[in-house]
Amino acid sequence: MNNNRTKDLTTIALMTAITAVMAQLAIPMPGGVPMTLQTLAVTLAGVILGQQRGTISMVVYLLIGAVGVPVFSSFTGGAGVLIGPTGGFLWSFPAMALIIGYGADKEVCRTETASRAASTSRADTGADNTARTYKNGSLGFWFFIILGTAVNYFVGTAAFCYLTGANLSAGIAACVIPFIPTAIIKALIGGLLGLRIKSALRKTS
Repeated sequence: MNNNRTKDLTTIALMTAITAVMAQLAIPMPGGVPMTLQTLAVTLAGVILGQQRGTISMVVYLLIGAVGVPVFSSFTGGAGVLIGPTGGFLWSFPAMALIIGYGADKEVCRTETASRAASTSRADTGADNTARTYKNGSLGFWFFIILGTAVNYFVGTAAFCYLTGANLSAGIAACVIPFIPTAIIKALIGGLLGLRIKSALRKTS
């Protein structure tokens, strides 16, 4: 097994474990949908690992939980959690990581292309701008962060309404509105922290 393959497996396993740990940091909410740091972990997985490995890490996470390992919120596990009222949020994790990872991969390509162009022209100001943009992310990068987060809430709320018989208004009240402030915070932290970790990992690779 080559070094790249070993590195891929290690980072996927590490991100899966981090997601399991963050799932236990939960706050019960009146609507029955707890607030956890799982989605922060999913965002980090997409940004740091990219489209392919980030998605795989979330699929592995769901498979481990589905067979009964207590990696879901409140140390729960089993297929019953995945088909429960909040199961839709879990099912959306691979799609969320896929979307965010796609945006992160495009950000890397865009930044490295701009960096090479700046290096070729020896334009110091251009190089500085490139570094600063990579550090904070472009508008396109943040678009995919928002899109991935929106997909998570859309799938989770739709499944909640279907499984509980709640109407759309009740579903939004229980699954979306109370979480908007924390969703924004987690998206910002996941995007900014993820870019910095990704940059550091690429420098050491």
